[in-house]
Amino acid sequence: MKIGYYPGCSLHATAKEFDLSTRAVCAAVGLELVEIEDWNCCGASAAHAISDDLAVGLAGRNLALAAQQGLDAVLAPCAACFGRLKYAAQHLAADGAELPAGLDARAAAGVRVHNILDALLHLAGLERIREAASKPLAGLRPAAYYGCLLVRPPQVAEFDDPENPTSMEQILGAVGAEPVEWYHRLECCGASLAVTNTPSAVRLVAEILGAAKAAGADCVAVACPMCQTNLDTRQAAAAARLGETLDLPIVYITELLGLAFGITPNRLGLGRHIVDAMRLARSS
Repeated sequence: MKIGYYPGCSLHATAKEFDLSTRAVCAAVGLELVEIEDWNCCGASAAHAISDDLAVGLAGRNLALAAQQGLDAVLAPCAACFGRLKYAAQHLAADGAELPAGLDARAAAGVRVHNILDALLHLAGLERIREAASKPLAGLRPAAYYGCLLVRPPQVAEFDDPENPTSMEQILGAVGAEPVEWYHRLECCGASLAVTNTPSAVRLVAEILGAAKAAGADCVAVACPMCQTNLDTRQAAAAARLGETLDLPIVYITELLGLAFGITPNRLGLGRHIVDAMRLARSS
């Protein structure tokens, strides 16, 4: 199946491992990613705070380009990008808003927007994921962390249960992992506060990682570049706040799937993390 690919700014920079692992994993389950030509920043996460028209215009342009290039569906792995593109499509469809000259707003509104969990679960399917798992992650106990944006706001995301999602656990279970039960799957990690109010961000990270550790998790699986960066880079400060060792790799769900599919750690970018994630490859 061919699907448009919107990597967004993070996946071409700080979250390169998300890009690498997404491309590798999607190829393994039959999803052919076609990167949108001449894509631009979607405006996450500041544009909508300044101007709704700007936010819709930035994200809507990407959807219009996808439609021009014959792509009727787009995968946006970044949770923030997913939300902005999905909102733009809904806004263009409901309000009849216009885009800059030469761009078809109606066509843009018709482009379906998927996050990585949605694409894996509903476009590829659990059976294909199981079949691709040549090296099941037997015994691995990840904590599935959704964060704020993958399933919220529900009227925009239109994906999974906003209070009790299960998509990440279903996907991880399909490759042999044993996701832990814990109560911080949807808590905010404070990524937007990391610069303006660092102590608050550290407190939130400490609560999340402390809960994951207490639940017996070996690692934390994420699908958001902001969450990954915050939980990874703030982990030492969070451990100091808790007065205990955390040492939890914060990995994208696509990296875990890639390991289960027998893809080499280098192709997945597994060595790019601050907290050592290569141990997951050695134990798989």
